[in-house]
Amino acid sequence: MVIRVTERSLSQNAMRGLQANQYRLSRTEEQLTSGKLISKPSDSPTGTMTAMLLRSDMRTQTQYARNAADGVNWLNTIDSTLGGIHDGAQRVRDLTLQGVSAGTGGSDTARAAIAAEVDQIRDAMIGLANTRYIDRPVFGGTTESPSAYGGEDPDNPGVVTFLGDTGAVTRTVAEGTKLRVDADGPTVFGTGDDQIFKVLYDISKNLKENPDQLSADLKRLDTAMSSIRTAQASVGARSNRIETMQQTANDRQLELQSQLTEVEDIDLPKTITDMTLQQTAYQAALGATAKVIQPSLMDFLR
Repeated sequence: MVIRVTERSLSQNAMRGLQANQYRLSRTEEQLTSGKLISKPSDSPTGTMTAMLLRSDMRTQTQYARNAADGVNWLNTIDSTLGGIHDGAQRVRDLTLQGVSAGTGGSDTARAAIAAEVDQIRDAMIGLANTRYIDRPVFGGTTESPSAYGGEDPDNPGVVTFLGDTGAVTRTVAEGTKLRVDADGPTVFGTGDDQIFKVLYDISKNLKENPDQLSADLKRLDTAMSSIRTAQASVGARSNRIETMQQTANDRQLELQSQLTEVEDIDLPKTITDMTLQQTAYQAALGATAKVIQPSLMDFLR
């Protein structure tokens, strides 16, 4: 069976081939210019969905890393503050030992001078107990008060009133993982007669009025210092853990970025090679088409 091929069908087939070649070349040029395999969802519905999920996960990991960084700053602030408070307590301990060594026969003037220094250290400690990070007291829980500790308790001289609450400031650093980034004031500094501010108040008072009580005050001071050291250890452990979680979030971000690159980004050498081949094919198609549609009626009559 003989099928008649007309000039029109030849021209139409040639034009369809040219348009297909031109579309492929245009798409490759667009990919090479943008550096992306996917410029619109229709380019790859599956790839588009995968890229959206990867980007969502990346945003989540970015937020985890930011939360962890904020938590590290909280804990670093607390750690340095506790270090200053412990140093002050150690100085008071040394001064108290001097008062104990002097005994009742020591100079009242010398003990008064020691008491004055203890008072200065106590005031400094109260200031440190009100340390804030981003305008929030780090020992005050979730309180809206600008300070964790305020004036002295009128019913128990020497005890500084706690203005905070028992709420915990936490940061979400991974899925299902929240870490506390503040410190509970009463746990760190004690309460009632065991509060470190009360102990220092009694030491100052006994230096001036009742030196025989200084040995008992030393034991109370040692207990208070032990609580501070325990708090420092807890802060250090939490700081190490939150830094590990921060690094985990950052590593996960890099991993997700690599996966996103595989989905979206072009293979540059391959794309350049494809474009060169497509340009060659397009030029060849142009030449072939020109020869196919060039003959006219006069060419056939000749």
